[in-house]
Amino acid sequence: MQLKVCGITRKEDLEKLVELGVHYAGFIFYEKSPRFVGNKLDARTVRETKGILKVGVFVNAPLEQVKQLISSYGLHLVQLHGDEDPAYCAALQSLVPVIRAFRIGVEIDWATLEEFVPVTNYFLFDTAAGKAYGGTGKLFNWDLLNTYPYDHPFFLSGGIGPEQLDDLLAFEHPALFAADVNSKFETAPGVKDMVKVQQFSTRIL
Repeated sequence: MQLKVCGITRKEDLEKLVELGVHYAGFIFYEKSPRFVGNKLDARTVRETKGILKVGVFVNAPLEQVKQLISSYGLHLVQLHGDEDPAYCAALQSLVPVIRAFRIGVEIDWATLEEFVPVTNYFLFDTAAGKAYGGTGKLFNWDLLNTYPYDHPFFLSGGIGPEQLDDLLAFEHPALFAADVNSKFETAPGVKDMVKVQQFSTRIL
């Protein structure tokens, strides 16, 4: 299983992720997020950091803006967390791999995801948050994934913290590609507790 640590806003945290061998670092480009990277970490620092795949997280952003940020920050993938349609996904997939996020509540209609399979490389499953676009810090019922009908690989997200490590390691699903963690590994929004990250990653990686 691979590991993504999202909501990175500090150079020292990014460098530590590289040192730990974490596969993906997530940078949130949604201005309403408390982990918005735009005014905290400059593009050159991110672009010139080697040894980790950099994921830009966007919510209904203009397509040209996303393309510009892919270039300036040296992003390797994009994660779409809003209401982006298949055409939007396809336009970006011609540039970089695309992760399309879906929010799961008490149930999910898997058929609604089918049109996104050919225009994305991965799905990401997060916890539904009403009208918000994620970031609840809460888990959803992983048992719902037992009926997942596709081979399309997915990232598992939504409130995963150190206390879920054993459950995560025991959760065997053929399409589970990576775990995505964020708020449960922070001392403040965008400030990672790298001791917790290290302890977690040591058993995941």
